[in-house]
Amino acid sequence: MSPAGVRNRLDVAIKQKSYRAASGGKLHVLGELALSLDSGKVAALVGPSGCGKTTLLRIVAGLDHDFEGSVTLPAHGMLGMVFQEPRLLPWRTVEQNVRLAAPHARDDELQVLFATLGLATHRDHYPGELSLGLARRVALARAFAVKPDLLLLDEPFVSLDNLLAARLREELAELVKQRPLTTLLVTHNVEEAIDLADRLYLLSASPARVLADVPIAMPRTPHKPEELARLREEIARQINCAYL
Repeated sequence: MSPAGVRNRLDVAIKQKSYRAASGGKLHVLGELALSLDSGKVAALVGPSGCGKTTLLRIVAGLDHDFEGSVTLPAHGMLGMVFQEPRLLPWRTVEQNVRLAAPHARDDELQVLFATLGLATHRDHYPGELSLGLARRVALARAFAVKPDLLLLDEPFVSLDNLLAARLREELAELVKQRPLTTLLVTHNVEEAIDLADRLYLLSASPARVLADVPIAMPRTPHKPEELARLREEIARQINCAYL
């Protein structure tokens, strides 16, 4: 895996990824798959639990090198990542957690970032004083503070109630609008994917392969119920066609 120099696109070409099972055999997690994402675009990986979405994200992040294939990052290759858990240091304040990742971030930049995410009054709080929703906001702030060229999000709103998750999706959409960057999102939630992404990559059960690539005509804009229904029908049709 190597940064792409002046290239502005994420290219992923996996031949296969497997783990050694406790029985001694191989457990195949990813099959042959390929995806590309242009600069400034958001793509969502949608698929059943255990199909390999997080494994694929870890490969793209450079956290897993034991696979067959290649990953080419966007220009410069600065990476921001939000894991399923906030992963904040409990003995550091909100601002200290963010500055550990982005020590050279300017005060005015952090002020805008914290304001956008509703963290302005929590800069001096410790993780133990935060709700899960606020902790997830801090994880987003930490990822954006490094000014990434590539943002990876592993189910950043999982376990939150629908109302709070919808609000955080709006805040994330606003951050992407302020600073367009290449973003790859893992989610089980089709509505969440539709709300945030320019395109959806629908993955099969493990070993995962790409069943369909579904473009979203008006990403990060409110969708009427009938539009959501039409997109769900299109996704179902694409999946059914892929199995024919």
